Amino acid sequence: MLAMTPPLPRKRFTRVEVERLLESGVFDGQRFELIDGDLIEKMGQKPPHSYTIHLVLNWLASFLGTRVIRVQLSMEASGDDRERSVPESDLAVLIEMKPEYQRRHPRGSELRLVVEVSDSTRAFDLSRKASLYACAGVPEYWVLDLTRRMLVIHRQPDGEQYRHIRMFTEDEVVSMEDREERVKVAELLPDRD
Repeated sequence: MLAMTPPLPRKRFTRVEVERLLESGVFDGQRFELIDGDLIEKMGQKPPHSYTIHLVLNWLASFLGTRVIRVQLSMEASGDDRERSVPESDLAVLIEMKPEYQRRHPRGSELRLVVEVSDSTRAFDLSRKASLYACAGVPEYWVLDLTRRMLVIHRQPDGEQYRHIRMFTEDEVVSMEDREERVKVAELLPDRD
């Protein structure tokens, strides 16, 4: 019978440590995000993933312009998460562009919407990422699930979770909260194979 061995100790990073490593060039040419002290490698995007980002970007830009839309950039986590997490969403919509973003990432409360395009990371995006964004005060969080061809909308953050979570099929029409512009979910998804 094999004896159970405890897990090996891991090095959990802080955002300050990661910032120093970035400045030193250790991670040149690499993409990752810091979540709960772990460096999570951002895998290369398959064409459906990048195409979906483009579709969502075009729809948002059609009524918001591009100045307030961020693509694959970091935001500040809040509370206990701040020291060990720097999430990077596929898209985010700022309430307004501020000069201080030259020195810091936007906070969740300075965003209107965060969007994750999800295929292989669906479980993570719907659990830990949702919790991070809720804690940060992101008012609206969308997960476009490419595998199941649906959109999951989270609204009204309350601590570590959202009060309202609703799934939309590709045949349904959605809009950002407090916006009139509507889109059919299928228009935000790549064509079926």
